[in-house]
Amino acid sequence: MSNSSSITQFLLLTFADTRELQLLTFWLFLGIYLAALMGNGLTITAIACDRRLHTPMYFFLLNLALLDMASISTTVPKAMANSLWDTRAVSYRGCAAQVLFFLFFISSEYSLLTTMAYDRYIAICKPLHYGTLLGSRACVHMAAAAWGSGFLNALLHTANTFSIPLCQGNAVNQFFCEIPQILKLSCSESDYLREAGHIVFSACLAVGCFVFIVLSYVQIFRDVLMIPSEQGRHKAFSTCLPHLAMVALFIITVTSAYLKPHFISSPSLELVLAILYSVVPSAVNPLIYSIRNQELKSAVWRLMTGCFLEAINWS
Repeated sequence: MSNSSSITQFLLLTFADTRELQLLTFWLFLGIYLAALMGNGLTITAIACDRRLHTPMYFFLLNLALLDMASISTTVPKAMANSLWDTRAVSYRGCAAQVLFFLFFISSEYSLLTTMAYDRYIAICKPLHYGTLLGSRACVHMAAAAWGSGFLNALLHTANTFSIPLCQGNAVNQFFCEIPQILKLSCSESDYLREAGHIVFSACLAVGCFVFIVLSYVQIFRDVLMIPSEQGRHKAFSTCLPHLAMVALFIITVTSAYLKPHFISSPSLELVLAILYSVVPSAVNPLIYSIRNQELKSAVWRLMTGCFLEAINWS
């Protein structure tokens, strides 16, 4: 038995026991990671370079793409390196940094998704007040509040988790450093319950945000159904339904991963939940927000064709 002061590294979960499956896992994660980087990178570049997309909705979408790139870069590269080099080790400080930054990015993303729901509510239900309520300064303040609240939440949980004495070994039953798995290594029930109480409090805030998002969309859908134009209804639904679907996936998987009872816990379930909330959204968000958005698709196409023509002229 050891305590946290003597732990210098943690051992992460391996995806497979055979070398062939480890390499297969590496290539699978590499493909997902590159797809996430390319999709989110194209979204960021298209929005930044096309002045027609300099609106509140696309400003928040740019921030979402930044958070997606950052969050998946916190977990997946280390998992790929472990699979490629056949190792499980991550340093104590590296584990703490991974917890801090991952919580920072996913907490900020959830706050930003709440802000995006408010943006869609104002745009559809109160269009005459859109420019007043969501001016450039207000958008910057809301985005800064999302990032700031995410950092404070991450700092609180990271500091509290890594101040708990650990004496149940150093094996983390997950492919990245996840708080529920680290708490299983705690020495005392009281320390475990203290951080669990903080998690429950954060979950209550998250549920409150989710209720706000759902109520916003109930009002949005009610107003959308009153739009006489079928094309107008289609455009409104195409921008709102994907957003709501990703919010639902995010909150359900995160809540299940952090608050599920111990008696229904299993390594396979925990691994699936972790992939669903830490990897899938970052890779899928660019598709969800662009495949039904003609303006963004056109901007990406103009960006790619412009780069291609420049390359031809340069050669």
